[in-house]
Amino acid sequence: MKNNDFDNLFDDLNFNIEEPHTGHRERFFKKIDKEIESPESKNKVRSLWAPVMAIAASFALAIFLLGGFMGPLDNAKNSELASISPEMKQTQEFYTGLITKELNAINAEKTPETEAIINDALLQMEKLEMNYENLKDDLLDSGKDNRVIHAMIQNFQQRIDLLNNVLTQIENIKTLKNQNHENNII
Repeated sequence: MKNNDFDNLFDDLNFNIEEPHTGHRERFFKKIDKEIESPESKNKVRSLWAPVMAIAASFALAIFLLGGFMGPLDNAKNSELASISPEMKQTQEFYTGLITKELNAINAEKTPETEAIINDALLQMEKLEMNYENLKDDLLDSGKDNRVIHAMIQNFQQRIDLLNNVLTQIENIKTLKNQNHENNII
């Protein structure tokens, strides 16, 4: 029964089984030869666009390749404490602002008597900064683990404590210098 339905399916369709008119093939080849011999202005426009498109493709490729090199820089930005939440962004801005302020205060107090202490503090600050860079990598690797976040905040606090201690030592040196100066006058 099913075979009959299958056979009848093609009976109802009207296929075009007629042969083309005589000379169809020759007329077709004449048209092709005519277009080859005298290209239209469309082809000229297309041939002008080819170099422009090649240049545009070169620029697109260059941007793509540069984007690949710049991509890791974006990841470095995302490993900052500020990328976690708005509160952490405020925390990072607070600490970095305070550290900058303390560093400026220390540099303003630089004298021959305090130079050794300040240079030592700057070396310790560099070590803490390298530690912070490692923590940024750890933050990226750990998927923003709370322990790493806490360690980053502690790093900021250590830097501020270091700078405060240096400022205290500078003040002590200044008071000792003033006392010695007063004793020499008397």
